Amino acid sequence: MSKRRLSKRQKDRIQAIQERRRERANLKQTINDEELQNLSQLGPETLGTVVTNYGSQVDIEGSEEPFKGVVVRCHKRANMISLVTGDKVIWRHAEPHGVVVACEERETELIRPDIYGKLRPVAANIDRIAIVFAPKPQPHSNLLDRYLVAAEAQGIQPFLVLNKTDMRDAEDFPEVDQLIADYRFIGYEVIAASAKTAEGIAELQDYLAKRTSIFVGQSGVGKSSLLNCLQPQANSLTAPLSEAKQEGTHTTTVSKLYHLNGGGILIDSPGIREFALTHLSQEKILDGFVDFRPYLGRCKFRDCQHQQEKGCALLEAVRDKKVLAVRLNNYRQIILSQEQR
Repeated sequence: MSKRRLSKRQKDRIQAIQERRRERANLKQTINDEELQNLSQLGPETLGTVVTNYGSQVDIEGSEEPFKGVVVRCHKRANMISLVTGDKVIWRHAEPHGVVVACEERETELIRPDIYGKLRPVAANIDRIAIVFAPKPQPHSNLLDRYLVAAEAQGIQPFLVLNKTDMRDAEDFPEVDQLIADYRFIGYEVIAASAKTAEGIAELQDYLAKRTSIFVGQSGVGKSSLLNCLQPQANSLTAPLSEAKQEGTHTTTVSKLYHLNGGGILIDSPGIREFALTHLSQEKILDGFVDFRPYLGRCKFRDCQHQQEKGCALLEAVRDKKVLAVRLNNYRQIILSQEQR
């Protein structure tokens, strides 16, 4: 029996019900001003960082004595914005749980639309986005480009990490070799590593040192395995690819912040199979392709769509092999998907 298709009105109603349930659950774990004043042994205001957000509660790592380096489970003050891993906050210690009373302004944030199209922050105050891919599950340049565009649009430096180089040594993966060549041609840093053999781990650690970075990528590419190499005490859950589909399973369910032994901070995020850019305009997406930038504004027609127009500077750059044809094709697919949504 085929699955029943829901109408838009039914989908909207289900979404509204789910949103109300989430709000009610969150309200149970927030504290209003009156309750805040009545808490016994309420400590002074102190600085901290969100390590993990569980929706209704958050884990805060203290940044000042006597709680420096200590992780404390906290409620959130009522009417606060939704907190994400990496947020800098002001909190007060109390028993059995502390209370977050304010969130400092974010320097940077990685955001993405959820399945309903509502913008959700993923992490805050990050310097670099490490886009992890592997020979299996099969990588797709379109997904990698979506991550790159999102990073460029939000002013966060991206780089790519190829994991599972041990697979590449044992078997030919021409599409992976092409991806590495393509992104290095564009000018992106690509680090090849293996969580299994530790190849490239030292280079990756050096690149992550003194920075706050986040791992993003498909489920199954080995983000948690790389994390365990960089920080063995993390003991992050891992799982093999499914035999049937050669796809990863979601072992990481929430974003979490780790201090690396070699220096730097790393946020491990749940894997996804699609990264929408519906929050970005066509101009922002176009500008997010860094290799397009030298040719933007140089087309014969101001409203050039970079399809088949005469005098298109991007098409000429592709013909001159200054811009990769696959990148222009990925841009067109992203714009088409935006229009269809």
